[in-house]
Amino acid sequence: MSILIDFILHIDSHLVTIVNTFGNSTYFILFAIIFIETGAVILPFLPGDSLLFAASALAANPEYHLNIWFFVAVFLVACIGGDSSNFWIGHNAERILSRYRWFRRFINEESLAKGQTFFDKHGAMSIILARFMPIIRTFVPFVAAGSGFSYRQFIRYNLIACVAWVTLCCGAGYFFGNIPVVKAHFSAIILGIIVVSLIPAIIGVLKSRFGAKAAD
Repeated sequence: MSILIDFILHIDSHLVTIVNTFGNSTYFILFAIIFIETGAVILPFLPGDSLLFAASALAANPEYHLNIWFFVAVFLVACIGGDSSNFWIGHNAERILSRYRWFRRFINEESLAKGQTFFDKHGAMSIILARFMPIIRTFVPFVAAGSGFSYRQFIRYNLIACVAWVTLCCGAGYFFGNIPVVKAHFSAIILGIIVVSLIPAIIGVLKSRFGAKAAD
């Protein structure tokens, strides 16, 4: 876990190492990370927003010979494909869990419950909102499938969410990631992105807890 935290907080330097080591294969590596973050259901802690921001900042620097439009396409396919995979798992959860009982051990029941609560509260709009919320976005497609949503309904909202997410994160990284003050405090900026993206989830948890106490 400490390695993952270090990777996220110093993601700019780690991405430089990946680019220098793997070259064009960097696109595939980052595709895999974004796809797995939601697609595998059990790995919600992988970097998302910060990875898009940092990768796009590198693409804006001609030194690394990275194509921002290729990144945008790769990230779009990764998040749409990952969410669709997640939805399929949720749709077939009963069969999968009965056949592979070990799979249940890797699902965070508390996070899954938060995803269910979020979906129950916001309905179809949660598919769009959750894309901007780490951890929650990993479980909302799973919950949506289990709630009887058709894939046609899901993908309509999911396309809007993924296009907006990739555009915002990549655009911010590409246009602001190489500003001297941002480069000088890149780790703090990444930490800020993570904190800001978690605020809605934190507010939701606090509201539910204080609401429950008030009801008592």
